[in-house]
Amino acid sequence: MIKGISFLRPAGSAAVYDRLASFFSALGFASGKGWAEESSRGAAFLAPLGNLEFVDGKFPSTADVLVEVTALDAVYQTAEVWLRSNGGDSAVVRLSPITATHWKSQIFTVEPEPGFGFTFWAWTDPLKGKPVAVEGDISAAGMKFAIVVARWNAVITERLLEGALDALLRSGASRGDIEVVRVPGAWEIPSAARTLANLGKADAIVTLGCLLRGETAHYEAIYNEVSRGIGESQQATGIPHSFGVLTCETLEQALNRAGIKAGNKGFEAAAAAIEMVSLTRKLKSGGTGQGGAH
Repeated sequence: MIKGISFLRPAGSAAVYDRLASFFSALGFASGKGWAEESSRGAAFLAPLGNLEFVDGKFPSTADVLVEVTALDAVYQTAEVWLRSNGGDSAVVRLSPITATHWKSQIFTVEPEPGFGFTFWAWTDPLKGKPVAVEGDISAAGMKFAIVVARWNAVITERLLEGALDALLRSGASRGDIEVVRVPGAWEIPSAARTLANLGKADAIVTLGCLLRGETAHYEAIYNEVSRGIGESQQATGIPHSFGVLTCETLEQALNRAGIKAGNKGFEAAAAAIEMVSLTRKLKSGGTGQGGAH
């Protein structure tokens, strides 16, 4: 029968209403269904969970509205930035420091407008009230990999291959457990990846290629088919396929993503493949194993 719970606070003036709406928007609250009539208007903000709680015993000094968050420091910084930009340094006095509570959490209280206090809090234990996640480990020892790399745009793809090999070897893979297969271009990657996956010799396939819009008239058509083919191969075979096919506007952008400025996407693709092999093994064994749940 119960549908929801709402807390209504009169703003007092249009200016206060606008600033409060700005504050909660800056913190990332989802906007609810407000209203605007001749006599009044309302700005609603939603949270994934609502509670009405009664406390018997020790109670901390808080505002009457408590908001649970997952990254308290980030919310605190956002609140501080908002206060400074909407009231100067003098407004920061309405922001209390983060303090610990007796119920294993941390809190702070902020007044975006005088008289409108809100307490934000987070559990000290990040897993409190949350399911334990199963994640893959970044250890490639005992795993076998196949790397499908396109020769087209070799100045880029060779850098991607170097990055992928670096990630695998650095993570404990044996050189004898890495097979490198070269194909003419990005178009041929899905076919080779599917063949390798069907052979069942590799635990994961790393796909590497490069498409430049300025040099490929049918850029979108090729990219769509390549990405679709790699995805279908992964789904049909159950073998993880990591995606290291660059799609860039210019050669400069591709070089930056192949190790010049923005990291090496080949390295990242290989690291993702390692993690997915580990995760797949854990899930098949019931979500346990060495380094299982984190």
